[in-house]
Amino acid sequence: MSPHRRSLRFWSGAVTAALALTVTTVGQASAADVNNARNAGFESGLSDWTCSAGSGTTVSSPVRTGAAALRATPSGQDNARCAQSVRVKPNSTYTLGAWVRGGYAYLGVSGTGTTDVSTWTPDSSSWKQLSTTFTTGSSTTSVTVYTHGWYGQSAYYADDVSVFGPDGGGGTDPGPTIPSAPAGLNVSGTSSSSVSLAWNAVSGATGYTVYRDGTKVTAVSGTSATVTGLAASTSYSFQVTATNGAGESPKSAAVTGTTTKSNGPGPALPKHAVTGYWQNFDNGATVQKLSDVQSQYDIIAVAFADATSTPGAVTFTLDSAGLGGYTVDQFKADIRAKQAAGKKVIVSVGGERGTVAVNDAASATNFANSVYSVMRTYGFDGVDIDLENGLNATYMTQALRSLSAKAGSSLIITMAPQTIDMQSTSNSYFQTALNIKDILTVVNMQYYNSGSMLGCDGKVYSQGSVDFLTALACIQLEGGLAPSQVGLGLPASTRGAGSGYVSPTVVNNALDCLTKGTGCGSFKPPRTYPGLRGAMTWSTNWDATAGNAWSNAVGPHVHGLP
Repeated sequence: MSPHRRSLRFWSGAVTAALALTVTTVGQASAADVNNARNAGFESGLSDWTCSAGSGTTVSSPVRTGAAALRATPSGQDNARCAQSVRVKPNSTYTLGAWVRGGYAYLGVSGTGTTDVSTWTPDSSSWKQLSTTFTTGSSTTSVTVYTHGWYGQSAYYADDVSVFGPDGGGGTDPGPTIPSAPAGLNVSGTSSSSVSLAWNAVSGATGYTVYRDGTKVTAVSGTSATVTGLAASTSYSFQVTATNGAGESPKSAAVTGTTTKSNGPGPALPKHAVTGYWQNFDNGATVQKLSDVQSQYDIIAVAFADATSTPGAVTFTLDSAGLGGYTVDQFKADIRAKQAAGKKVIVSVGGERGTVAVNDAASATNFANSVYSVMRTYGFDGVDIDLENGLNATYMTQALRSLSAKAGSSLIITMAPQTIDMQSTSNSYFQTALNIKDILTVVNMQYYNSGSMLGCDGKVYSQGSVDFLTALACIQLEGGLAPSQVGLGLPASTRGAGSGYVSPTVVNNALDCLTKGTGCGSFKPPRTYPGLRGAMTWSTNWDATAGNAWSNAVGPHVHGLP
């Protein structure tokens, strides 16, 4: 195996292009702007619209507003393109927008006379706004606005298309105005890892965006939200904006929410944390007792629990012989000592050779019961999900929620997906992370043993660079996870993985790029994420083999982040 039991996977360029996740910026209309799109909400069927190969129709459900929406179904040879010619004024700037859901959805404009623009979003189970801007040329009086899906993929839905800008003279649909800032924002509840917020409804708003310390963390349709993945005993500043098709309101007045003290053993997990995997086997790396693990590690993931003959169930057996006679009693005492020093010690399930399968209700129950039993036997603080041979989002979610109900709010849950597992919110790993966002501690994706992958800007990046780390992390940060739930997973040395090792300097530059906007490569994230959780490595043993060079450099840097 490669030292973290990793399997090398590559993705073809065609499929990669289909999964491009583009971060969109919601444009705002001025008072004089009108919506130049006609039949923008598809209330008049497909009037003014033309769809390729008969791929489009209007439906009464799901709709975002009104009584109808577009449903367009791609085929193997057709991407379900639906288009409209829109009259515009020359030398003018317009904001193109639409709300989409379902399969992969694409929004664009051609014939601008300058630079034609477009934007993607991966599949979504709820309405999501796409928006971009374009400028017309000196002689441009009409443009073609279009949506489409992707060949052979599931149907997409579109509603409330808008082309806001100067009146082009071709007829308009009345557009909304930018809503006012929400009032009455207040903290309605707190826990050791979350803050609940509520505010007054805003007339004309179709959604609300919540900001924590100036960074967008979630968007909701109602007048309340719970921000999760927070550090215990920590104060945060929150603001809310109201949104609709015209744009986003100013931010509300700020309120401060302070999380409660953790109920877990030892001090709470720090705001920025370093995770390291500890090997319960000898593969040529330095053999360690838990007491030997460098003090820079805040979360120690014991690798690995093993599957049993009962579907979904796991057990853990200390490899005493392979670890030089390390006894169970010593191991348990070392766990307690690490916890007393403020560390969290969890058991990792999986690895490349892991055969644990949770794919029905019974195996989900077996998983939760067996992990909880292992936790109580050894004193583990939680569990790490490192299943590299696939997982079922529905039943893994069920299993982890059941485990959380047994273990309580102090439970630590981490995940270590491969890069391909987090390219789209439709992937099972990403779905699971979003499903358990309120109880999830951190996702430490493995930025190694990987083929080239897409960043959140839709461009392809190769492993081994600052851009690979930051552009792929951006997918998670903009795809629904809180910054505190995102960490960068790298090998501790060249011997710690088959490929993808980068120096600690590159790791630290990526951390600075994401949290402070400095040290970036060619990719610049759309915003900074000062709450980013930190970094992970495989493994503490390979780190020790290399003289603890990784933890000595990355550890203090993580703990010194803003």
